[in-house]
Amino acid sequence: MKYSLIALPFIALQFGAQAQEKLPFTLTGDIKGLPNRYVYLSYAEGDKEYRTDSALSKNGQFTFSGKLVQPVEGRLYLDKNAAMYGEGDMASFFMEAASMKLTSATGRLKEAKLIGSKSQLDQDLLTAARAPVQKKLQPLSDAFNKLNKEYIAAIRAKKPEATLESYKTKLDKLKDQMEPYYEAMEKTDKAFVTRHPNAYVSAQLLRFRVSNMPLQEGEAFYAKMSPAMQQSVDGLEIRKELDGLRAGSPGSPAHEFTKTDINGKSISLAEFKGKYVMLDFWASWCGPCRKGNPHLKELYSKYSAKGFEIIGISDDDSNHEAWKKAVNQDGIGIWRHVLRGLDWSKREKNLPNPEDVSDYYGIHSLPTKILIDPNGVIIGRYGGGGEDDEAMNKKLKEIFGA
Repeated sequence: MKYSLIALPFIALQFGAQAQEKLPFTLTGDIKGLPNRYVYLSYAEGDKEYRTDSALSKNGQFTFSGKLVQPVEGRLYLDKNAAMYGEGDMASFFMEAASMKLTSATGRLKEAKLIGSKSQLDQDLLTAARAPVQKKLQPLSDAFNKLNKEYIAAIRAKKPEATLESYKTKLDKLKDQMEPYYEAMEKTDKAFVTRHPNAYVSAQLLRFRVSNMPLQEGEAFYAKMSPAMQQSVDGLEIRKELDGLRAGSPGSPAHEFTKTDINGKSISLAEFKGKYVMLDFWASWCGPCRKGNPHLKELYSKYSAKGFEIIGISDDDSNHEAWKKAVNQDGIGIWRHVLRGLDWSKREKNLPNPEDVSDYYGIHSLPTKILIDPNGVIIGRYGGGGEDDEAMNKKLKEIFGA
C-alpha cells in the first residue's frame, strides 16, 4: 500500500492564472427534519479563492448563492470541526453555475440528493460503479478509523511503546486487507475516466490519480481530454502533475541537491557522479517503507562494492526524532540520509519551496525510489508513478550481474 504525501478529506482547488468568467449559481435546500440552525457550504470559486459560506436553515429550508468559473466539488455540513476531519453529517456533490436543489426526507445531509447539476449526474454514475467495491471496503475502513482514533489517544496518553507498537501492527494489518479493494477502486476510476474523458468529475478524479500512474499512462488519459478540458482548472493541474512526474522519470536529468545529512554533514548528489544512486523517498510513519527496508539492506550489501549507493530522503521534516529513531531501529544508517526539505508554512501560503527535493522528482506517494546512472540521468522509477520492486530487482541485476 502506498501512502499519499497529502491526504485531506477535502482539498481546495487552485485555479490557473488565466482569467475565467464567473457565472452565478443558486443552491436551495429542503432537508425534512433538520433543526433550525446554521449550515455551511465550502467550495472553490476562483483563482486561489476558497469560500466557506453559511446560511440559516428554517424548517429545513435554506439558500446559498455565489459564482463559479467551472463545476466544482462542494461540501455541505453542520459542524465545522468535524468536517475538517471528514467526519460528521455532511453532503458532498458537484456544483455548477445553475439553479440546484438539495433534498432529503430523513433530515440527514449524508442522504441528500442534488438535482439541477449535470456534473452531479456524472458523479452519480461514478458512485454507482464504485458501490460494489465500497460495500466490501467500508467495514474495514470503519474498523481502521476506529482503531486509529484509539492509537492517537494512546499517543496523547503517553502509553508504553509496546502498546503503541501493538496498535501500529493492527493498523498495518488492516491496511493490507484494504489494499485489494483500493486497487479495485482504482480500476473502476480509470474505466470511468476512459468512458467520460470530458466530464469534470473525470478531470478531478484524474487530477488526484495521475501522480501515481506511469507517465505514459497519465499522458494518454490527458491526450483524450478536449482542449477546453485541458485548459480547465483540473486540466491545468493535471498538466502540472505530469510535468513534475516527467522530471522524475527515466530519461530526465536528476535534479542535483545539497543537504545536511542525519549526522550534520553536508552531502551533494554531485558527489556520487560515476556511481549508480538510488534515491529512496520514505518516512518513519510509512509502514510499507519500513517493511521494505530489509530488502533495501540486502540490495545495498549485494551491490555497494560494485558502485551502488543509496540516499534516503525522508518526509520527516516535522519530526526529526522519529526520523533518527527509525533509521536506528531499521539498521539503515549504512547509507546516507537527508530530509526532503518541506516547509509547511510556505506550502500553506502557496509559496515556492525550492528546498523541497520531492517536488523536483514528482514525488506524491511513499515509498518511491529513483534510480540514477553514473552520468546523472534517471534510468528507473519504482513506486508512485513507476514500476514495482520486481522491476527494480531486475534492473539492478542487469547492471551489476547476479
